Parts: sequence; structure tokens; C-alpha cells
Amino acid sequence: MNRAGSGYRALVIGAGIGGLATALSLHEVGVGVDVFESTPELRPLGVGINLLPHAVRELDALGLFERLGASAIAPATLVYCTKRGQEIWREPRGVAAGYPWPQFSLHRGILQGVLRDAVTERLGTEALHLGRRLVRIGGSDLRPVAEFDDGDVEADLIVAADGIHSAARTQRYPDEGRFLWNGSLLWRGIAEIEPVLDGRSMIWAGHPAQKFVGYPIADLPGGRQRFNFIAELRRPESDLARAEDWNRRGSLDDFLPQFKEWDFGWLDVPGIVQAAPETFLFPMVDREPVAQWTFGRMTLLGDAAHPMYPIGSNGASQAILDARVLAGCIRRHGNDLQTALRRYEETRRPATAALVQANRGFGPELPMKLVEERAPDGFADITDVISSAEIAGVTEKYRSTAGFSLAALQRGTSLIEEPYPL
Repeated sequence: MNRAGSGYRALVIGAGIGGLATALSLHEVGVGVDVFESTPELRPLGVGINLLPHAVRELDALGLFERLGASAIAPATLVYCTKRGQEIWREPRGVAAGYPWPQFSLHRGILQGVLRDAVTERLGTEALHLGRRLVRIGGSDLRPVAEFDDGDVEADLIVAADGIHSAARTQRYPDEGRFLWNGSLLWRGIAEIEPVLDGRSMIWAGHPAQKFVGYPIADLPGGRQRFNFIAELRRPESDLARAEDWNRRGSLDDFLPQFKEWDFGWLDVPGIVQAAPETFLFPMVDREPVAQWTFGRMTLLGDAAHPMYPIGSNGASQAILDARVLAGCIRRHGNDLQTALRRYEETRRPATAALVQANRGFGPELPMKLVEERAPDGFADITDVISSAEIAGVTEKYRSTAGFSLAALQRGTSLIEEPYPL
């Protein structure tokens, strides 16, 4: 197993975005790390994701900015419109909004691949253990043991980043029950199309009961682009919400008819959906925030700690922030892992709990809901329906809750450098 200058030995359970970012961050502060993943092979699964500027800042601090930028789109504008294609408002994103770092839109598999390659380069190929399924965490508070289906491994620290179906979380909260579903279903896919608008725009159209989100994730030869989309419908009576699995195949018959009139000229929703070779179905689920992440020298991270609705581009970004805060706390309180883990939880658990609640309240999409309620048949002038001040208030409040207000990022300091005092 790997060891480093601090003498600590850490096990990270899960080789997703959060787990790999944690491994790199702990290695940066001198912790020996091994990553254990249940799947026998890391394949580029999933569809597109967004990394918000505060997450890009952290990946830049890890030395991964150029690699990611070479395979990503940096959107400059976010356009909100109604189900009729009428523009509600638009706002700059990333560098165009004044942030020191861009927002990146890219395929989830590319991000995971960049992180995986960095792990094997910096920690060695022997640090990544595939096909190892966690059963439970045993041992003592000071010497936890990861019990896998093929043997046990001791460590000074175990970080459970084992995703939305976390075995470590289930062990601590066995009566938590099924995920909480809000009645909405998402169909996700990627199509190769001509650029929408300027090719650097994200589109949010409709309202929470019926919505289309789309954005480019890669430029292609000849001027075309890979365009990631999410079609959302509220279907509380549906029996399709029986599993939480991003790789479950979807059927166009289940959602495309509801979007057949959504061709706005500048955005052809039916055409985009039909151009995708496949779609994936996922119910909009989360869990109630829990009162404790850390048990002895084991702690939860990412979706294992705070599963939330995929609203506002926060899933991967928040897992990366978790990883960096955890590493920062260990660096500052390295002689006392218990204190480091306590500070990590005290910093991140309230912040992510607030974000779970914000996403339940429609997050930055609230103005779209209000416009649909106030003007379901359209409008002549958007200012007759909602003011720019009302929109700005909602969106800025959400940015602050999610940790990427412009003021918060202007100082340019990575979270790993924060003091995290006692």
C-alpha cells in the first residue's frame, strides 16, 4: 500500500469524481492513499456535466486545468426561456461573468479519465484497486477496517465516496429507506448537431414541471458540436422511478411526444432529442441531510454524504469541494485526525444541507416557475411578468448558497489553503 510523508494511510472507497479528487488532494498534503472501486473497469459512462468556477479553481490548483480545458467547452452565456421559446433573461457565465476561472462543460467520462490518469501518474498504478466491493466498515474508531467481499484492509482513515448507493452510509443509517422522489423524471442524452446560438450558450427552457436543458460539451471537426441535453417531466404517477441509475436506458416514447411542439427556430428540441443515439432515464431524487458524516476515522463524501437534485450544476462540483476541504483540514490539523475530520464535517455538512434544501426550492430555476405561473400563455414584455431585480435576487442567493458567488472567488485561494480553525 502507498505511504507518504505524514505517515497516515487512507483508503478512499469509490473511484468516481469525488473519490479520485479526494485521492489526489490527500496525496497533495502527504497522506498515503489507495482507492478501492467496485467495478472491474473504469469506463467513460454517463453524459455531460458542468464544473462551476469554484470547482475549476480546485482542479486548477491540482494542476489539471490544461488537460480539462482541452476537452471541454467554457460556456459564456446562460439563456432562460419559456416553453414557447420566449426569452426570460440571460446572464454571463464563467470568465464572461468576471470569474477568474471559467465554467467547464464536458463529458463525465472525460473528467473521470483525467482524474484517474492523474491518480495513476502521481500515486502509481498500484494505488487503484478495481473490482473490490465494500461490504461494511469495521475495526475501531482509531483503526478502521474496510471489509471487502474478498478481504479486509486496515487504515488510519477511510473516506467513503461510494456514491448515491453508498454501503458505508447504509451501514450507519440502515433505516433511511428509499430515496425521496419529487415526482419528476429526467431523460439525458448527447446529440451531434450544428451549434445552438453562438455555440457557447447553455439553454434552460420551460418550467419545473416540463423543462429542457441543453449545452455543448465538445467542438467537432466541421463546425458541429456534441450537445448534452436533459428533458424533464413531472410524472408523480409513473412507475418508471424504480431505480437510481444514470446508465438505465430511456425510451423516446415516454417523453418525446410532450416536446413535439418545442421547435423555436433557434432551438429544435425534438430534432436534438431524435439525433441522440440513446437516452438515459433518472428519477429526480435526494435524501434528507443526516446529522453526522464522521464515525471515528471514517467519513462520508460526495453523493454518499449529500445526495441532491441535479439542479444548478452542483453534483460533481460539490464533491470536489468536499475533497479539497477535507485535505485542507488534514493539512492544518495533521497531528489530530479527529479534529481534522470534525472541522471538515463542520464546514461542509451545513453548506451541503443548505444546498439540498435550495434545490428542493427549485434553486436558480425559481424565476422560470414564477413566469409560468404568472404568464402561462406568453407575454409581450417580460418586465410585465417579472423584474430583473427579482431574478437577480434569486440567482445571486443561489450562487452564494452553492459557494460560487463572484465575491467569494475573487480572492483566488484554493480551499486547501483555508485556515479551518479549531
